Amino acid sequence: MSIRFRFTLLYTLILALTLTVFGGMLYTIQSQDTLNSLKRDLSQSADKMTEIALKNGQPPVDGEIPSEPPPDDGQSPMGNPPKPLSFNEFSGGQEFQNFREREIVRILDASGNLVASPFGRAEDALPLSAEGLQVLQSEREWWESGFVSDEEMLIYSRPIVVDGELVYIIQVARSLTERNRTLQSLATTLLAGGSLTVLIAFGIGWMFSGLTLKPIHRITQTASKIGEERDFSRRVDYTGPQDEVGQLASTFNSMLSRLQTAFQKVEHSLEMQRNFVADVSHELRTPLTTLRGNLGLLRRKSLPADEQADILNDMVDESDRLIRLVNDLLLLARADAGRGLAKEPLELSDLLDESCRQARQLDAGRKIQLEAPTGLKILGDRDALKQVTLIALDNALKHSTGDIHVTAQKNGNQVEIRVQDFGEGIPPEKLDHVFDRFYRGDDISTIPGFGLGLPIAKTLTEGMDGEIKIESEVGKGSVVILRLHSTAE
Repeated sequence: MSIRFRFTLLYTLILALTLTVFGGMLYTIQSQDTLNSLKRDLSQSADKMTEIALKNGQPPVDGEIPSEPPPDDGQSPMGNPPKPLSFNEFSGGQEFQNFREREIVRILDASGNLVASPFGRAEDALPLSAEGLQVLQSEREWWESGFVSDEEMLIYSRPIVVDGELVYIIQVARSLTERNRTLQSLATTLLAGGSLTVLIAFGIGWMFSGLTLKPIHRITQTASKIGEERDFSRRVDYTGPQDEVGQLASTFNSMLSRLQTAFQKVEHSLEMQRNFVADVSHELRTPLTTLRGNLGLLRRKSLPADEQADILNDMVDESDRLIRLVNDLLLLARADAGRGLAKEPLELSDLLDESCRQARQLDAGRKIQLEAPTGLKILGDRDALKQVTLIALDNALKHSTGDIHVTAQKNGNQVEIRVQDFGEGIPPEKLDHVFDRFYRGDDISTIPGFGLGLPIAKTLTEGMDGEIKIESEVGKGSVVILRLHSTAE
């Protein structure tokens, strides 16, 4: 079951329940209102009938029977009741004769026997239950419904009491057929109208839920196409309000942007890995090929001693070169693997002085100036920081011929170390690649190395939560800048 169908069904069920409650309340109110209206009419008619009966049909005050009393058949009150009288026989008053016949009127005695009816027939009696008669004899009014000639009637019975004695019982009845027919018509109208409304509401709800959930459908389609095509540049096209659906679309687009960035980084890393493997293979092939060729020469029987010595020297040089390459690769691999670097307070001036002293041994004719105040401390790994500074100094010695300036100073909560040379500088198009592995520019044949120094320096610096960059200007030289966190004072 789709969320669209569930949403529409829930909306329709709520509407149907609301209409049912509303229709039930309306039907109940209408039923009670019409019943109360009938009761008011019957009560008013009973008032008038009571007044007329007391005026024209009541026995004399002294207790004698009426001028035209009902004939006595000699039966006791416990026997058969006397024959009822017609209204003409019961009273000759014109008001009694003109009483409207919209309501059915009957006059009973205290025992519930029919005393008078329009035509004086015994079969004209209206239903009166034993409970109702008992209530009336206790001088209280009584309401009940019953069937007369297969027609439902609302019957109102009222006692007429004179001088504390029950004289007559007035019964006024009206047919409930019209009321029942009206209520039935109302129920049919409510049922038909409610059903039609629910069906229309279901269709409208289905349409609007489709419009509301359309962005979610687009998100599903976009996610499916991304999975099939691996195209993270796709975005969900949403122009509606920033409601829950709009926020979902925005969140999904933001997630796609992050996925695209991560995917591009992964692609770049894989490309770098492929290039790295290719470069390593190339760098390893050269010394191995040289070693293999020299070994082939040594297998010859007749070689002069001096030639054999040259071959052995070449093999030693290539072996040393191979060892340096393997050591650099091992160091780089450890850094890439996230080998934990210590972050402990280090006295920077002593470390820089030691690094400069070792760098001077690489080229005794070069001058390396150091300006680092004492007491300057950073948080880092001593071996890693020394490796980074030696790489920067070695790089400066290889790419320049003049003096080298090394400075260190505090800058806010960081310490900045600068290693500056005054060589030819690096062109802008090459400056962006100086931290790429095995990148050596155009001086591959003139300057020894594998192009791994600066990448190692970058990896080690970032492992100490620092940053490294190179600024250069053609014809003026380059400067390697390291920024590391300083210790709290």
